[in-house]
Amino acid sequence: MTGDRSGARPVTTVFLACSMPTFMAGLDNLVAVTSLNVIRLDLGADAAHLQWISTAYMVAFAGLLLVAAGLGDRWGRRRVFVTGIVVFTAASLACGLAETTTQLIAARAVQGVGAATLTPLSLTILAGAVPERRRGLAVGLWSAANGAAISLGPLAGGAIAEGLDWRWVFWINVPIGVAAVVLARSRLPESRGAASRIDAVGMAAACAAIVAAIWAVVNAPERGWTSGPVLVAAVVALLAAVFFTRWERRTEAPLLPPRLYRIRSFTLTNLVTLCMHVGVFGSIFLLAQLLQVAHGYGPFDAGLRTMAWTVMPMLVAPVAGVLTQRIGGGPLMAGGLALQAAGLAWIASTAAPGQPFTEIVGPMVVAGTGMGLVFAPTAAVVLSSVRPEEHGLASGANTTVRELGGALGIAVLGTVFQARGGYADPQRFVDGVTAALWVAVPVVAVGAVLALLIPRGSGATGGATVQVDDVSSAGARSR
Repeated sequence: MTGDRSGARPVTTVFLACSMPTFMAGLDNLVAVTSLNVIRLDLGADAAHLQWISTAYMVAFAGLLLVAAGLGDRWGRRRVFVTGIVVFTAASLACGLAETTTQLIAARAVQGVGAATLTPLSLTILAGAVPERRRGLAVGLWSAANGAAISLGPLAGGAIAEGLDWRWVFWINVPIGVAAVVLARSRLPESRGAASRIDAVGMAAACAAIVAAIWAVVNAPERGWTSGPVLVAAVVALLAAVFFTRWERRTEAPLLPPRLYRIRSFTLTNLVTLCMHVGVFGSIFLLAQLLQVAHGYGPFDAGLRTMAWTVMPMLVAPVAGVLTQRIGGGPLMAGGLALQAAGLAWIASTAAPGQPFTEIVGPMVVAGTGMGLVFAPTAAVVLSSVRPEEHGLASGANTTVRELGGALGIAVLGTVFQARGGYADPQRFVDGVTAALWVAVPVVAVGAVLALLIPRGSGATGGATVQVDDVSSAGARSR
């Protein structure tokens, strides 16, 4: 790929070709949340099934994310990117055709595989396919599109489920996916990077540990913590985790170089990310249903009200990015997590069946503001902690931790909900949600304490600049 060829491609066209698929993938992280109650009634799903509808996507996404870039370097980035779009689109069709929860969960997992394949390559392709003078603009637009997808997910899911049918939550991806394939094949150049070894063994061990652990947590309330299947799953998770740790220490091509774990700011920031997503994603999973089951809102109205939480990061994150450049990311992340913990505690202490939305909109805004204070500093600190050539790997690791935290949060808080509540009546549902939120609060608070331990000034060089430089260098290497 030459500089002249990339310069001949309009930024708008390249941006659409790269961002349209990642917008779909980001949307599907939360698009099903406000449809879960409708899906529960239509397919006869129980609480465990609902958890897996969300976590199957996240686990598959996280499990493959770190190897997708390597596949693109070896086989061609556009080729792998287009393959990811095709897999995601086909899986979306299968989700809408599902007649049982098992079929839906399996299709969601395949969706996650497609999302993991296309997401990390989109930014690399975008950076290499536009002129250098416009690269910052393109990357900024790409980030905004992904932020919008997460913010609009609950609203879009609710609107479609109520106006059409919950199956269209997934079918809407099909025409978009087809258009994205045509656009990518006709407008994006092919490129490759230095071929590197792919740690398939490490990836398989990590996925086995994660899936077995989540299965044990999700199914323990129904089967019993000491039941045979749950104990077997727990043992498999432990053995797979031990094997993964030992394998990563001796393999020549680990998913993450062991040296990175010894970098204090890198490790602490990823732990902060884990704490936040365990508490926050698990809470959003339940609160979107709370608005329907206990407050009587339809899917659209519930999704609209959920935006009081999800839109705040879009408004706050730009300010947090500027502040990070001046004071570092640690204090902002600590403050953001403290606000989230306060918001969750506020909801848990006041939740009641049929209460006016005005009584919980305040804590939702507080929690959403806290999210915005965490997102930008996280990226800045992670990237400033490692060498420039490791930026892509570090960013992928943080995204992996984020998805795993979300899956684990839904599993753990959903399990608490099953033990203390249920769908029998609004009060029973509120009891379960309240118990789950009181578990989330200390987890998020621990994240705030860990953020205070991040070295002072980490990320103060400007995370946004580093990220642009990183993807620019990636594009240069592809040429």
